[in-house]
Amino acid sequence: MPARSVPDAPLPHGRPRRRRAVVAALAAASLAGPMTGPAHAGGEAGGNGGGPHGPIDRALQRGLQALVDTPGGPPGAIAVLTTGGSSEVYRAGTSQLGTGRPPRTTDHMRIASTAKAFSGSVALQLAERGALGLDDTIGRRLPELPAAWHRVTLRQLLNHTSGLPDYTEAPTFIAELTADPRWHFDSRRLLEYVAGDPLRFRPGSAYRYSNSDNIAVALMAEAATGQRYERLLAELVYRPLGLRDTSLPQGYRLPGPYLHGYAVDRPGAPEDVSTALGASGVWASGGIVSTPRDLEAFMRGYAGGLGLGPAVRREQLYFVAGSSEPAGPGRNRAGLAVFSYATRCGTVYGHTGNFPGYTQLAAGTKDGKRSLTVSLTSQVNSATNPRLLATLRELQEDFVCRLLDRRKPVGVR
Repeated sequence: MPARSVPDAPLPHGRPRRRRAVVAALAAASLAGPMTGPAHAGGEAGGNGGGPHGPIDRALQRGLQALVDTPGGPPGAIAVLTTGGSSEVYRAGTSQLGTGRPPRTTDHMRIASTAKAFSGSVALQLAERGALGLDDTIGRRLPELPAAWHRVTLRQLLNHTSGLPDYTEAPTFIAELTADPRWHFDSRRLLEYVAGDPLRFRPGSAYRYSNSDNIAVALMAEAATGQRYERLLAELVYRPLGLRDTSLPQGYRLPGPYLHGYAVDRPGAPEDVSTALGASGVWASGGIVSTPRDLEAFMRGYAGGLGLGPAVRREQLYFVAGSSEPAGPGRNRAGLAVFSYATRCGTVYGHTGNFPGYTQLAAGTKDGKRSLTVSLTSQVNSATNPRLLATLRELQEDFVCRLLDRRKPVGVR
C-alpha cells in the first residue's frame, strides 16, 4: 500500500497549472539520483560581500555575478567562506525578484540533499555512543520492511551502496506529487512506495544514489532510540552546534526572511517556487530548512568529526567511487553521508543538494576549522542545465582554492 497522505492547503493563486507542471518536472529531475559503476574501496553590511567580515576576492565576486547574469542563471546566489572567526561573504543578484534585496547569511533556504549529512551525523553519533551499529541491518532494526532488504546495513545506507529502490522514482509517488505538489505525505511510510520492489543490486557491490537510503537511516535511528528523528536532530546536531535557524518542517511554508527559489525556464520569466512543494515527501532525505550561517557551522562540525572517536571517524571517511547529486567540485567520492571533493588546490568534505528553486554546496576541511557554502536560488543539475552545472562546479573549485588559501590564479586549472 502507498503511504497514506492528506491534502495540504491549495496552491496560491496565479498560474497554478503552469506552476504545478513546472514543479512536477523539476521535482522529477531533482529527486532521481544518478547511477554509477561498481563501488571500490579506497557579516552582512550592504554591497556585494565583504562588509564587516573583511576583504573579498574580486575575481571570485565577478565569477559569482557572472553566474547570476548567465542566461538561465539563478536570480540570486550567496557564498560564505569561514576560517576560524573570520568570514568572507560573496553575493550576487537578489533574495527576491522585484525587491533588490541582496541575499543574506541569515536568510532561510531549502538545503535539499545536504540534509543527508544531518541524518548521517545523527547515525554516526549514535554509533559512537553504542546505540546503533554500522553493521546493524534493516532486518534487525526495521523488521517490518521487506525481507529482501533485511541484509542491508546502516553503513551501506550511508554510502549509497545498499541497492534500495528509490521511492522518489515510484510511479505512484510521482503521480501524487504531480497532482498536488503540496500533498502531505506520511514521512515515516515513504518506503512503502517501493516495498514490492527488489533490491537493485547485491548490497555493497555497487554505488547508486538513492533518496530511500536516508529515510531508512532516520527510521533506524528512531527504532534504536525510541525517539523521533526531529528530536534526535535537535539534541545531537542543532543544540551542540548552536544552530538556531535550522528545522525539519512538514509543510510548504518557509520561515522569514528567506531566499526565494525560482524555476528558470527561458524564455519565460522566472517563477517563484519557494513554497510550491511540501517537505514531507523528502523528510530526512532532503527536507531541512537552514541558513547559510547555520549550514556552514554544521559543516565545520560534521567535516571535522563532531566529537566522533577514531574508529567511527575512520568509517565516516572511508570512501568509495560515487558522486553527490548534483556533482560537486573536482573528483567526487562517497563516504558515510559525506563526500570528498578533490580539487586542484586540495580536498574538502561535504555534500551538495538540489530541489526546485535551490542548489547547494556545503563543505569543510578535515580539521573542522574552515567551511564553505555556495547557495543558488534556482535548481541546477545535470538534467535541468548541464552547461550551467559545469560552470558552477568550476566556480565552486575556485572558492575551495580561496578557502584553502592556495594562491593559484582563479580560473587556472
